[in-house]
Amino acid sequence: MLRQALLLLHLLAAMAWMGGMFFAYFCLRPSAVEVLEPPKRLPLWLATLGRFLRYMSIAVLLILASGLGMLLPLGFQAAPAGWHLMFALGLVMAGVYAYVHLALLPRLRAHCAASTWPAAAQVLNAIRQLVALNLALGVIVVLAAVSAR
Repeated sequence: MLRQALLLLHLLAAMAWMGGMFFAYFCLRPSAVEVLEPPKRLPLWLATLGRFLRYMSIAVLLILASGLGMLLPLGFQAAPAGWHLMFALGLVMAGVYAYVHLALLPRLRAHCAASTWPAAAQVLNAIRQLVALNLALGVIVVLAAVSAR
């Protein structure tokens, strides 16, 4: 019963994280570029990322905790190779998330407050690239999960 609860939390948190990144990258970003000028677009991104990253703080912690909660009873040596790959990439993804949230988001906030739009756009572009990286890593994690069964 505990394993099913951990798996449910793990999957729900992963769906929120991956789905949010997919939406931001493939839907919100092109639409915002299409209809908003930088003085409107960059504050929209700041507000959106601020909300999203707060929720993802919970999701990332749930993913790591539930993943470890399922891995530790089995043991690292008995775990399938796919689980090791999921764990390693999950740590990398969490590190990328932390960098975006703790380093880049405050820079974006400062540039938006100062109305330095070119600098804000550079920071947002760095965030976009890291979201693309995490999306790609997330796809590999899903492939690892499927192959581990």
